[in-house]
Formats: sequence, structure tokens, C-alpha cells
Amino acid sequence: MAKLPIFKFNFREKSKMNAKMKSKYNVCVKIIKAIAHPTRLFIIDELTQKERCVCELTKMIGDDISTVSKHLTVLKNAGIVTSEKRGAQVYYRLYCPCILKFLGCIESVAITQAQESLKFIKQ
Repeated sequence: MAKLPIFKFNFREKSKMNAKMKSKYNVCVKIIKAIAHPTRLFIIDELTQKERCVCELTKMIGDDISTVSKHLTVLKNAGIVTSEKRGAQVYYRLYCPCILKFLGCIESVAITQAQESLKFIKQ
């Protein structure tokens, strides 16, 4: 796996946003937007188990193959998955498994929000 660039954001330092910072944030936004869809999150979740061919994912998702392929292209362009053609089939796997840490963090936030909502309802 290729070594990915590391973006270091120093949020404690008071500074104005400049072009270089904005460019770094835009790269992050591209990746966040790529995962911001239920079908793409499902694909990522499935690829944590094992690599899958497009035909398998299409059956699991229940959409047509062109729609699933478009979702996979978005994930691939964001650097989250990679593909390998084997005969007539294209297989996908996670290229950047560290995305799972980010998704785990999101899940923790969602659980915390749900717990806070329950506390508010019980009051």
C-alpha cells in the first residue's frame, strides 16, 4: 500500500485560513463526502470482511450494477477502495482500512447523541 500524505492540522494555533490550509481541508472534504451515503457505508462495511466482486455487492445492495459501480468509483476516486480485474470480474477491497477508525468515531458520536436524547425524554 502506498504511503498516504499526513495532514497535520493544528487547531490550537490561532491563525487565519490561507490557501494551503483550505486546500488541505478540501482534500478531507472530498473523502468525507465520498463516505456520506448509506450505500457507500454499506460497501465499506462489507469490504471490512473480505474483498468482493461488483456482482456480489450488487446482489447484496439490491440496486442495478451501474449504480453500484458508480458508488464504487466514488470510493475509489477518494482513495478508500482499490480494484483488481480478474477475468470478467472486478474485485474491490479496502485500500485505506484506517477509515474504520473514523467510522468508529462517528458511531460513538451517534450512540452518545442517542443516549443524550433518551436522557432528555426521561426527564
